[in-house]
Amino acid sequence: MKKQILIVEDEVSQRDVLRDILDEAGYSVTAVGRAPEALASLRAGPYSLLITDLRMPEMDGIELLTQAKRLQPELEVVVMTAYATVETAVNAMKLGATDYLAKPFDKNMLLVVVAKAFDRFSLRKENRQLRTLVTESVSLGNIIGESESMQGVFDIVRRAVPVSSTVLITGESGTGKELVARHIHFAGPRKSRPFIVVNCAAIPDTLVESELFGHEKGAFTGADVARSGKFESADGGTIFLDEIGDMRLEAQAKLLRVVQDGLVERVGANTPRKVDVRVVAATNRDLQKVVAEGNFREDLFFRLDVLPVPLPALRDRLHDLPLLIDHFRKKLSGRLGKTCPTVGADALELMRMYRWPGNVRELENVLEQIYILTDSEAIRSEDLPPKFHERAGGSGDFKLPRGGLVLEDLEQDLIRQAIAQSGGSIKEAATLLGLTYKTLQYRLKKHDIDRTGEESAEESSASQN
Repeated sequence: MKKQILIVEDEVSQRDVLRDILDEAGYSVTAVGRAPEALASLRAGPYSLLITDLRMPEMDGIELLTQAKRLQPELEVVVMTAYATVETAVNAMKLGATDYLAKPFDKNMLLVVVAKAFDRFSLRKENRQLRTLVTESVSLGNIIGESESMQGVFDIVRRAVPVSSTVLITGESGTGKELVARHIHFAGPRKSRPFIVVNCAAIPDTLVESELFGHEKGAFTGADVARSGKFESADGGTIFLDEIGDMRLEAQAKLLRVVQDGLVERVGANTPRKVDVRVVAATNRDLQKVVAEGNFREDLFFRLDVLPVPLPALRDRLHDLPLLIDHFRKKLSGRLGKTCPTVGADALELMRMYRWPGNVRELENVLEQIYILTDSEAIRSEDLPPKFHERAGGSGDFKLPRGGLVLEDLEQDLIRQAIAQSGGSIKEAATLLGLTYKTLQYRLKKHDIDRTGEESAEESSASQN
């Protein structure tokens, strides 16, 4: 595709010469004689370069430059005039011009200036693309992470955005399931339509069907008027069924019909209604286990599990902890109206050792509490709540939980923490755990635990000894 240039020159002979030179050089050129015509051309389509005279009737080149930049901020602009002074050149540059041509100029000078302008345009475009790639590698909307597990989540979510297939988001409480659901909706083609949130665990069993599918007048005691349900309210948009694993079996049968055929039947109605709703469901339960127990329909599970999005617990992606802390620090600084402190190395170490049962939500709440109660420039270990120190004590301080624990789970958790803390180095993780390299390798294989990063030459050598 040819590079697009727009020329604005009120002198016909000069305009024709410019157009002929640039046409011959292989550029796609549009040439007009007045500034209003130029603005109309800019509104009609994108250009890479604007070449404009400074002295023109109706509107001078400086005003045209200002308005052109409003229409196309990335546009390169070269101004030209017979009244060449340093002052006019500086003024044009301040307003966004990238170069200056003093009349009369020859063909070679014109081509050099144009080539430099396109080089700048290409470089800025590449920089924008690079910045976008860097940003998207660590965040997707308000979802933050650069660990391998989160990159897998980002990939699935990006693929889920433009389609209408059902999505099943799984993960512990506080991992960000609703954030993912909101991104899928508001980044996709349904963003201008409703996004309806339903907490399936919070609706009384007797009202589930009425809430989701609506009811007709007189359908049950108290149904004085007909009422549409959540699915009808979400028509054209997305319904987010949170805690879907807690939905009663009777309602699951009706939900299956909606997911399969897009048909909603109000309680007390004989005729179903057609709706166009994308279903995004979420649960912190193992639905396959719930199916095996007979508490969730297998056919509904398969209908929901078209695009599965498994969200990892925070303890399984501690590599993301500094990134998440920085994200919440910026967010909370705005909310609290103060510059929140950074987290010191000793505090970060204790935070890495903590299990984070409340996951990312707990991290945000802990940081907000600390930021409110602490005036330090950097958060120290002593600024952390007592629960962090209780878990970080030596072996003599460890107390068995009242409900007991599964020793194998504890071992896996400690291995994952060590791998995360060492940045994926088995050698360093083994040292942290007081194990030999080979022993840790054996336990990684035994528990089928992945690690971040690749073996260094030194580690590879160690594995052979």
